[in-house]
Amino acid sequence: MLLRQFSISSLIFLLVFLIQESVINQLRLPGGGFSLPLLIALTWAALSTPTIGALTGFISGFFMDLSQNSSGAMGHWTLIMILACYAVAYLGFGNDNVRGNPVTNVFLVSSASVITLVVFVITGLLLGVSVGSFTRVLLTLLGNGIWALLVTPLILPIVTRLHKVLFGNQAHI
Repeated sequence: MLLRQFSISSLIFLLVFLIQESVINQLRLPGGGFSLPLLIALTWAALSTPTIGALTGFISGFFMDLSQNSSGAMGHWTLIMILACYAVAYLGFGNDNVRGNPVTNVFLVSSASVITLVVFVITGLLLGVSVGSFTRVLLTLLGNGIWALLVTPLILPIVTRLHKVLFGNQAHI
């Protein structure tokens, strides 16, 4: 990724992080709400190559670590997001059926969001982070999955256009 594209991507993810912290976290949505940086990073990665996906995961994970709601150790979200975005980009890169089909993209991003949160909770437990009761974690994961299914179709056209402007004709949706 060129320095210009990396810089512009960083600014986009900074703006998304600020929207999450100043607006979405204040809404107190049922079921735990959703993480806009997580959904946008996974959507961005689904449209990208694995290398760009990993860099996307690094940028978004760094900002998610800076969140006031982050309960994990510094770098926890960064590591999880690098792995998740790389995996999503790897799954979507070689298969035009995934990249060219918005419905498949929505389900890929929504399921990757829930899997990423499950991995975050499990690795948080290994690091000694208090996560709450099993029922509360399960309800939060279920709520986040439902919110991801509702929000991802709304953000997909916006992210696709931004990605196309920044990286050229690489996105096919």
